[in-house]
Formats: sequence, structure tokens, C-alpha cells
Amino acid sequence: MSSTRRHVTILIIGSGIAGCTAALTLADAGRDVLLINAGPDLDDGNTPLAQGGIIYKAADTPRDAEARALEHDILVAGHRYNNNRAVRFLCRQGPDCVDNMLIERAGVDFDRNEDGTYNLTREGGHGAHRILHKADYSGRALMDGLAAQVKIHPRITCLHNHSAIDLLTTHHHAKNSQYRYSVTNRCLGAYVLNAETGEPETILADWTVLATGGVGQVFLHSTNAPGCVGAGISMAFRAGVELANLEFMQFHPTALYEERSYRRPLITEAMRGEGARLLDDRGEAFMLRHDKRGDLAPRDVVAQAMVEEMLRRGVPCLYLDVSGVKQDLPTRFPTVFNQCLEIGIDIRKEPIPVVPAAHYFCGGILTDTFGRTSMPGLYAIGECACTGLHGANRLASTSLLEAAVWGQSCGQHLARITASGREAIPRALAAAIPDWRHEGNEHHDDPALVAQDWANIRNTMWNYVGISRSKARLRRAFEDMRDLVRHIHDFYKGTRISKPLVDLFHGSQTAYVITQAAMRNKNSIGCHHRVD
Repeated sequence: MSSTRRHVTILIIGSGIAGCTAALTLADAGRDVLLINAGPDLDDGNTPLAQGGIIYKAADTPRDAEARALEHDILVAGHRYNNNRAVRFLCRQGPDCVDNMLIERAGVDFDRNEDGTYNLTREGGHGAHRILHKADYSGRALMDGLAAQVKIHPRITCLHNHSAIDLLTTHHHAKNSQYRYSVTNRCLGAYVLNAETGEPETILADWTVLATGGVGQVFLHSTNAPGCVGAGISMAFRAGVELANLEFMQFHPTALYEERSYRRPLITEAMRGEGARLLDDRGEAFMLRHDKRGDLAPRDVVAQAMVEEMLRRGVPCLYLDVSGVKQDLPTRFPTVFNQCLEIGIDIRKEPIPVVPAAHYFCGGILTDTFGRTSMPGLYAIGECACTGLHGANRLASTSLLEAAVWGQSCGQHLARITASGREAIPRALAAAIPDWRHEGNEHHDDPALVAQDWANIRNTMWNYVGISRSKARLRRAFEDMRDLVRHIHDFYKGTRISKPLVDLFHGSQTAYVITQAAMRNKNSIGCHHRVD
């Protein structure tokens, strides 16, 4: 088989906490895994950017009582729009997953108190201190621990600088027309762009797992990594896979505001959990005017309150006063401390300028507790999946836990069903899948066109499909995105494939389906906030 075509048992697309957890679970069970990611190393996604921590369990609380308490907090934050089964699954599986996969297997050394117990923190929407952390770089610690184990495992093959272009399916890609009459439209792998050679490759896979992460980069202001353009959502949409809750984009209340930059680094919610307060431009606290929980209200409530205050005061940002935090700031929050210091702000002496920014996608590819999608052969885990756990709004520090729990569950399920060693894709069907055919001319993508298209997408999504929405805004967004998607599709078809072009294609389609979902849901709930 050529270097541009291969057939594997299990293909995992994405290398964050979800993808790495699934890969390790499978490899430890004796299964061979091909793990691909778009960046030069495994840490190109959102996982290493996570600051706050991961839900564990409250100290000195019986396990069943703590599970029920966490369920309550998740349901309240999600406006009871959640999938109850998914909520129960996370609350019961979470502590063991953290113990077995993250602490023991990956060796993550979470912060401890002087007596050796874990230093548990609390964030908005939580009724107890139950969150493990490593200073304020918890995601980086998790990523480093998992990646180190993935890289040395003999059963895991990693391909870096490989971006998924499209899912391969029976009905759409098989050359033999007889396969179009199959009742089952199965996922058969993916077309993948090798950024080092510039050539597309065909990866046939008996089982494909999407762990492609978030969509935040389709908005003007985002805390997400540069590659988070909704690749998994876009590919699943084109393949006809069921999607759900696409209107629920969570905006984190506190991202660092720099007047001369669109860069929006996250300011962890744990700071408010430890005593920080939001202030307006006059130095006055305002959150209690909006919610009795004040600065510890769920994220959707805080973000919407901040937008109202910014509009009412006519200011571009608000402020986070950290003088109430008792811990040593450079020690407890080194990431935030250094990020602010880089732009001339010493948070020990002055408040942090903050604005809301697109942060986490609560919707995605509809899955069950094993990560199975509506398409046979295709699984989805992590932020690109919609388990229903978050409902209409995500509770703080659930994302890393969800990714780990579903990554492990998916890996365990695939290990069971592949135990026989039989290939799931008949050889005749595999042979009927052609390699990628270049349809565009030899001219490369025009950077000016790509940049302007991205500017149109991000401004449209931020202004019309952002924190506050209305019928008029969404109608304008739908019309603009419909035309833009058509133009980008023509651009995509007429131009030789490249990484910037693939990202633009994925991003435009993701923005379009989010807009469609927001238009359909006429109820204002959670992070789908309608002002009409």
C-alpha cells in the first residue's frame, strides 16, 4: 500500500484530552491505533489552554451524596435542558476516571495542601470545593502527562501535521454504484491533508473517532486555539450525521482585553472562585444587581450581565479585581500573572481588563455514552461531540472531565467490539474507495481572499450570532453566511487543496449550521440568549 493510502483498524482524529485518553485506553487493551492531528505536536488544541481544573469530588462527602450534588449543579447550570443519562454517567464515572487515567496512568500531579490532601477549588455554579488543579495551568499539566504516555506507547502511531478534509462514506465515495443501494451508510475513514507534502492521503479505517475539538475561531473574540474551526462538525454535517444543540455557544465571561489586539487569553474562573470580583469602569461591583449568586453565577448569566453593563456604560471592557484572592498570585495563578505582566499590568496592584469571548461549544455531533454517532463506524468525543451533558450552558470545569470520561468509555467500547480481530470493512468495499482527486487548478489559495472571508465570518458571527441574539440579527447572519458559504465552496472547488483553504471551508460550514440552529430555536435559554 502506498504512503498516501493506508488501511487501519482505528483512526482517531484529534489529540487533546479526549483523543489521547481514547488512544491510551485502546492501546492498553492491545489495540493498534493511528492518531492524527493538525499541528506539529500533540498539543495544538484547546486542552493545554485550560486553566481552572477538572472536577473530582468534594472532600469528606459520601460518594453518592457528592454525585447527586454535582448532578444538581450541572442541571441548574444547563437550565435542565441536559441529557439526564449523560449527567448521571459523568457524575458516577468521573472520580474513577480521574484516579485511574489521569493521576495513575498519566501521572498528573495536582496541587496538594500541606497535609497531603488535594487542594480543591470552587468555581461559578458549584456548590462545593471539588475541582482539582495544577496552579492555573491544569490543561497543560494534563496534556503533558497524557502526551508523554501516548508518544512512548508501541501500539500508537502518531501522524502530526495531518488535517482531516472529509469523512469517507459508503454512499458518497464508493466507486461501485452498487454500494449506493446499501441500507447502511457507513463511515470508512477520512481524506487527510499532509501539510508537509501538500498532498491529500486516503486513510481507510474500520472505526473512526472524531476528537477534533471546538469551534471558537469562527467568532471574532475567542479563547480557543487557532485550529479550532469546527472541522469535526463540518465533516459530520456533510456526511449526514446527526448534530444537536448547535445554538449553544458558551462565552466565557473573562478573557484578557487588549485594545490593540484580537488575542483573548482566558482569565480563569477559579480567580472568582477564590475571591476576585467583577467591577465596572467606576470601580463598582455589579453582579448582585443581575443575580443573587453574584460573581459565582453560571457563565451564561455572568457573560450576559457583562454585555448589559458594557452597553449601558458605553465601555469596551470591564475589570476583574483580584485583591480579594488570599493566595500568592504569582504562585496560584502564574499563567494569568505572566500574561498580564506581558502587557504591563501587575495584577497585585491593579485590576485586569476583561471581556467575554467565545469559549466552549455545548452542541456538536450527537452521541451516546460510548461516543457512538448516528453513522455506523463513526464515533465522536470531546468538544466536537454533543453528549447532552451540558444542556443549554456548561458548568465550569466539566469539559476536561467529559472529554476524559467519554474518551475512556469510547476506548473501552471499541476494544470490546474489535476483540475478534475481524476487519469491519470488506476488502472489496475498501478497494472501491478512490484516492483524492484534485479538482482545482494549480494556483494556490489567495491569502487576501482567505483573510477577508475569515473576517466576514468572524464579524458576522460575533455581531449577529454572539452573546445576545434577535430574529433580525439571525436573519441577517443567515443570509450573509448562505452567500458566503456558496462563494467559499466555489473557491474551494476551484483551488488546489491547502491547509488554509481546508480550515476556511470547515469554518464557513460550521458557522452556517450554528446560525441555522440559532434561527430555529425561538426560545431564549442558557447561552442562546435572545433579546426579542
